[in-house]
Amino acid sequence: NGHPRYFNQLSSGLNIIGLAGEWLTATANTNMFTYEIAPVFIVMEEILLKKMYEIIGWDESEADGIFSPGGSISNLYSVLVARYKRYPEIKTKGMAALPDIVLFVSEHSHYSVKKAAAVLGIGMDNVIAIKCDERGKMIPSELEGNILKVKRQGKVPLYVSATAGTTVYGAFDPLTNIADICQKYNLWMHVDAAWGGGLLLSRRHAHKLSGIERANSVTWNPHKLMGVPLQCSAFLVHEKGLLQACNQLCAGYLFQPDKQYDTAYDTGDKSIQCGRHVDVFKLWLMWRAKGTQGFEILINRFLELTEYLYKQLKKRKHYELVFDAEPELTNVCFWYIPPSLQKIPRGSERERRLHQVIAPKIKARMIEEGTTMVSYQPHGNNVNFFRMVFSNSATKKSDIDFLLEEIERLGKDL
Repeated sequence: NGHPRYFNQLSSGLNIIGLAGEWLTATANTNMFTYEIAPVFIVMEEILLKKMYEIIGWDESEADGIFSPGGSISNLYSVLVARYKRYPEIKTKGMAALPDIVLFVSEHSHYSVKKAAAVLGIGMDNVIAIKCDERGKMIPSELEGNILKVKRQGKVPLYVSATAGTTVYGAFDPLTNIADICQKYNLWMHVDAAWGGGLLLSRRHAHKLSGIERANSVTWNPHKLMGVPLQCSAFLVHEKGLLQACNQLCAGYLFQPDKQYDTAYDTGDKSIQCGRHVDVFKLWLMWRAKGTQGFEILINRFLELTEYLYKQLKKRKHYELVFDAEPELTNVCFWYIPPSLQKIPRGSERERRLHQVIAPKIKARMIEEGTTMVSYQPHGNNVNFFRMVFSNSATKKSDIDFLLEEIERLGKDL
């Protein structure tokens, strides 16, 4: 997926410095559970986590975090610690000791929160999807109404996951309004910024995450917008000691209290894993090489490419935007309308052909030709459409032009 015309997923491209970090990490072949076997990597992780707290707007003395195997696991951590914070007895007595608890997500949120509810025994039926506006942002009044409804049913509203950069539309939920509601009803507020977290490094675009500093926890994936090689995901929590209290089991063969160093550097008991891969070194190396300003330049450029694509789509007669609003992130969603559909009025037949024929067949031809790759999907009431994203530093405007011309070439006879 390092090719500049690979637009299929949120993670793409290949950074040479990050690759060197991955190679050196494999050469060291060590583990992140104790300081004694990974002292340099443990310190690097602490330094970068502190940097990320600072960027979010938290005091490092009040925050904690850990690098995890991807955004889905980071989101699982958020549910795990939110539940433990309210009901610490869960650790010993299990779900039977708890009332019915309910989680809230937006209808455009990542599926990983529902999966976390299934894994943690909460159940997917206790995850309520909150209605979004046409742009894909959670509607705060809908959230508050559902919280009140749950309370009337005798259940306990526990947790809200707001999204900063949805997977398909690239939308940012109104974090400040959601934080107000969470504060009013004493709910844990998590921000899934796995995709959009990188915008915090851009002075031009960081305002889109205004309110994130009020979150109880945050997921942020440097392996997406920041271009760090897979995998690299951080779970950040605005309460020091909570991760340790939630997950600690004090295995005697690893976490001896009488070691010759400060055992606070042993991170293994903060994790749900025992063995934990070193995911921090490649990020540390890239941050040292680029600096925050280098990441800012990269991310601003992605947004400039996004704007270029958006304007091109508005100009070209064979394309329609799924929603006609300037992109907030690097996601651009659109339909290709071949000549055979140009004169067919909007309706069920046109939508059927768009859904069953156009996008799937063009994508299949792309894969056969091997020239480019872009994702498609239905979403809500919208039939299959293409979703473009930018996260590859090698992509240029000429690659965008090529993609649009290639879609027309491959789809004009459909």
